[in-house]
Amino acid sequence: MDSMEADCESARRRDSWDHREDFPPVGSLLARYFKGLWTKDTLYRRLPVLQWAPSYGAKSLLSDFIAGVTVGLTSIPQSIAYATVANLEPQYGLYSNFMGSFVYAFLGTVKEITVAPTAVMALMVQQPVHDLGAAGAILSSFLSGCIMLLLGCLNFGFLVQFISIPVITGFITAAAITIISSQLKSLMGISSSGKSSEFVDTWVNLYENIGETRLWDSMLGFSSLAILIFLTIIKGRGTGRWKTITKYVCLLRNAMIVLSGGLLAYIFSTQEKYPFRLTGKVASGLPSIELPPFSTNHEGKEYDFIDMIRTLGTSVISIPLISILEIVSIGKAFSRGKLVDATQEMLSLGCCNVAGSFVSSIPTTASFARSAINSSSGVVTPFGGVFTGVLVLLALGLLTDYFFYIPKSTLAAVIIAAMIFIIEYRAVAEMWRTKRLDMVPFVVTVVACLFLGLEIGIVIGIAVNLCFPLYLASRPRITHQLMNINETAVLVVRPDSDLAFSSAEYFREKILKLATRTLPDVILIDGEWVKFVDSTVVRNLSSTISDLRQQGRHVLLWRWDKTIRNALYRFKKHKFLPLFRNDDCVEQAVTNWKGSFENGAFENKL
Repeated sequence: MDSMEADCESARRRDSWDHREDFPPVGSLLARYFKGLWTKDTLYRRLPVLQWAPSYGAKSLLSDFIAGVTVGLTSIPQSIAYATVANLEPQYGLYSNFMGSFVYAFLGTVKEITVAPTAVMALMVQQPVHDLGAAGAILSSFLSGCIMLLLGCLNFGFLVQFISIPVITGFITAAAITIISSQLKSLMGISSSGKSSEFVDTWVNLYENIGETRLWDSMLGFSSLAILIFLTIIKGRGTGRWKTITKYVCLLRNAMIVLSGGLLAYIFSTQEKYPFRLTGKVASGLPSIELPPFSTNHEGKEYDFIDMIRTLGTSVISIPLISILEIVSIGKAFSRGKLVDATQEMLSLGCCNVAGSFVSSIPTTASFARSAINSSSGVVTPFGGVFTGVLVLLALGLLTDYFFYIPKSTLAAVIIAAMIFIIEYRAVAEMWRTKRLDMVPFVVTVVACLFLGLEIGIVIGIAVNLCFPLYLASRPRITHQLMNINETAVLVVRPDSDLAFSSAEYFREKILKLATRTLPDVILIDGEWVKFVDSTVVRNLSSTISDLRQQGRHVLLWRWDKTIRNALYRFKKHKFLPLFRNDDCVEQAVTNWKGSFENGAFENKL
């Protein structure tokens, strides 16, 4: 045996002396984690207000005031409209619009984000409201907040990484289509309500009651919708003074349309004429501060807390999930390349919803449209949300009597206009242009959400989308090369990624098929890129070696990581010990092995 072979043998035996698996030091990891909870950096990360408050001045205050009031003027009519989407009385939309603004101002990390009721959240609490009344929506807010706080405390912000852009885009698209469909009857003045506001039921109800369309409501609704779309399209266009005028007209378009419709309805009412279906009485005054409802009586039936949880069903999970997705995706859109702390957003949104549930709020999350208005209005810090919340409180205390005259068709136009532009047409086009395979989870999510409901639809979309990485994980790329080294046919097989249970059988079949087709004398498995194997892979690799040995072929394991070698030793040390090679190249590994094998230095014990 030459000196090089002796060195290889010595190294191989030295590696095999201690192959115990090292478990992570749980105690020290926990100690380090809890120690990190009380650092200055953690305090600044969990209370973002401490970062911007020391440098906050009059100029920042003025900018936040202008932005907050601008958002509030848009948010008030939208909140009333979203209450109608949730099948609640209008004041619940306003109840949901101030607490989140206050809380996020001190806990939020993205200055542009506005936390308020959204069309998607309103749509998702329709069924809880139908089954439990307003108590269902309020309890959903409390439970959603608790779940988000729990996930945030456990640092589960990474979970949002498992939900891809195609699924999010598909969900938003389906939600927008469903909401537009549900508002068509109000836009046309149809008073009949269907079984539910789901996509199919909405169109069936519209078809059955199309004869009840009211001319005046339709004229007001469609004209309002046309004006809103036109103002959205021309936003930011023009030059000089005209550009400034159009900018602020477009920013205040929702408030202007709602005020115009209300004024028109009021003028008609002075003549004892009521051509429009009106919002009706809105309860005045601030909501009382009280515990969320843990029991309720709805339609003569008593529900305790367990009954309410059972009735809420999957919405207990789906609502916080969608809330987190919305606030993180919107945060990324306005972060301008900065990292968004998903865990902190979970914590802040959880606090918003828990606190909101004490003032009769429905579940809230970030609103893309209002966040965009906040950004274009020049907001400097999250404190702009305080002015939005104050404006909503003033509206609740002073203006509710005037909300009576707001036509429902006008509110429907506001919602439909917002939904038309929330659909991410550009993202769909980018998917088609970049990777058409992404259209599969997108289309599946849209169809499932439309015909099976939003909660079931997004679960199906996520499941379908996860099939792609699972398939890739079960089919790792395996390259091979047939070489002739010293009159020995050598098949070099190289997996280009880690091996787990899902890929174990595929890896085994691939090697056996290659061996049958190429008929090599030696099969050298290159493990340079394999850094992880599990017990299923170890067992399959062992049986593969046995099968190849029965065919009269030899196996060498070249450049495998020490942790993987140890795992194989722990399974069958006598079997795997002679197979490992650490030579510099394939030729050297085969030559040295062949020499030692012919000299009887090692027995290939398989």
